[in-house]
Amino acid sequence: MRILLLGGSGQVGWEAQRAFACLGELVTLDYPQVDFAHPESLPGLVRSVAPGVIINAVAYTAVDRAESEPETARLVNGVAPGVLAEAACRARAFFLHFSTDYVFDGRKNAPYVEEDTPNPLNQYGRSKLEGEQAVAAAGGSWITLRTSWVYSNRRESFVAKVLEWSRKNAVLRVVDDQVAGPTWARMLAEAAAMLLARAGADPFSALQGVSGVYHLAGAGWCSRKEWAEEILKLDPDPSSRLAHEVLPAKSAEFPSPAERPLFSALDCTKFERTFGLRLPPWRDALRLAMDRGNHLL
Repeated sequence: MRILLLGGSGQVGWEAQRAFACLGELVTLDYPQVDFAHPESLPGLVRSVAPGVIINAVAYTAVDRAESEPETARLVNGVAPGVLAEAACRARAFFLHFSTDYVFDGRKNAPYVEEDTPNPLNQYGRSKLEGEQAVAAAGGSWITLRTSWVYSNRRESFVAKVLEWSRKNAVLRVVDDQVAGPTWARMLAEAAAMLLARAGADPFSALQGVSGVYHLAGAGWCSRKEWAEEILKLDPDPSSRLAHEVLPAKSAEFPSPAERPLFSALDCTKFERTFGLRLPPWRDALRLAMDRGNHLL
């Protein structure tokens, strides 16, 4: 089975290279080999690779910049996934796509289920929702995984930022009114790979009957302040840290171009019931990610 992975240099994509490598012949492409800002080039790419599985780990993730670059965000997050999904359908290739909790407005004040009506607050969320809808409209055999607060030790993420801030400041101020489930990119990729492994030699046929949108994120939820406190507690090099205290703040104190949902935790029950898989509690995953053996891999 040939697997086409798009976006191998991103947080999820880099981990996916490791997770999917044993499942077949892995072809990994990234910018500039493939440019999602020009979706018209994607069908020809799919025809040339002739994969049985396509994994889309490409995304425009600059949430604030998307407010001033809405068309680029729309092309990458909204248009390109739909074009890819259509090409996958024509090629009888299973299509795996990643989306975000930011398709919700955060006003439910309870974990979101897949049937909840999206209402994104910013251009990034709107572009990701457009991508979800385009993938669904293409038909075929597909799964969209909505996740939240993805982090890794390789790329800039909230974990890396907190460690950086803690080495420059004696006290950190972190918002306590944004709540979601931190998700380690490695475990997200590994769960997706296990899903595919269980599908067998013909994932298009095996997974067509369960095509749909699923939530998959670290179990439980926390505020960004609680997350920051846990990061400092697990700091692999505490001797180099200045900060030993995290004070609460509100989102309104840090104005930004894009509004964020305040409570966007995801209920992952549907994924667990359908595939028999779930991610561990976010604290357990963070502990593994911050272990010296995994840190900065």
